[in-house]
Amino acid sequence: MKYFFKFLLILSIFLLVNCSGKKEKEVDIKGLDLESEMIEAYNTGLQALNDGDVLFAAKNFNAVENLYPQSIWASRSVLMAAYSFYSQDYYGDAISELKRFLRNYPANDNISYAYFLLATCYYELIVDEKKDLSPLLNSKKYFNIILKDYPDTDFALDAKFKLDLIENVLASKEIYIGKYYVSRKKWVPAINRFKNVINNYEKTEYVEEAIHRLVEINYMIGLESEAKKYAALLGYNYQSSEWYKESYRVFNKDYEDPKDKIKKNKQNVIIRNFKKLFK
Repeated sequence: MKYFFKFLLILSIFLLVNCSGKKEKEVDIKGLDLESEMIEAYNTGLQALNDGDVLFAAKNFNAVENLYPQSIWASRSVLMAAYSFYSQDYYGDAISELKRFLRNYPANDNISYAYFLLATCYYELIVDEKKDLSPLLNSKKYFNIILKDYPDTDFALDAKFKLDLIENVLASKEIYIGKYYVSRKKWVPAINRFKNVINNYEKTEYVEEAIHRLVEINYMIGLESEAKKYAALLGYNYQSSEWYKESYRVFNKDYEDPKDKIKKNKQNVIIRNFKKLFK
């Protein structure tokens, strides 16, 4: 998160008081005026974050917000608390802090960072998309906000990269479900899944396979003209694809790739010459 450390450095410049070096595990801010209490809590939070004590860090950052809820320190402290949780994989807690930030400070200058960190938290929660799609879909939602509303920020490039990965995962899930329906001879839902890949995930690596599966299904159920339509689409756009060769074999069972023929002939020559050695 190189962008955050730049952000953290900027925040530190605003501090007027150095860290006191206190090691207590409670937020002890009594006996000071309100602004001094706030700075003390913030500095203690920074020190705890540097020490890896993210729970104590977040506790102090939350104290800053409580002391000065209308100040610029309050919004910064919420982000710092969120990052504290994120840095040690407490993604659920980080998400709660970030959603509170978006709800309470919608016009803040760091709103793009908040959306990016929120999307990243959901992205890190993706474990098995076949069982639970919600982290993936939430991640996609917030990365799309970055691209739509903040395309010129430093976060947009990384958001685009992660969105491409997410789209591939979603397309692969559609292929997986479609093949399951094929194995059960449920042709209509299978066709719908493969069409969904073509229509909604056309930039992914799975679109070629989806077109081929439509060739196969339509040919199997007797819709040869429909099968040829998809085969032509595959040939026009992906003629060098292995899936196009598979689709060609649907109509030409004896078809053999010329490259495979050459390879097979070479192997046969080697075998024949090897056998001659023992005659």
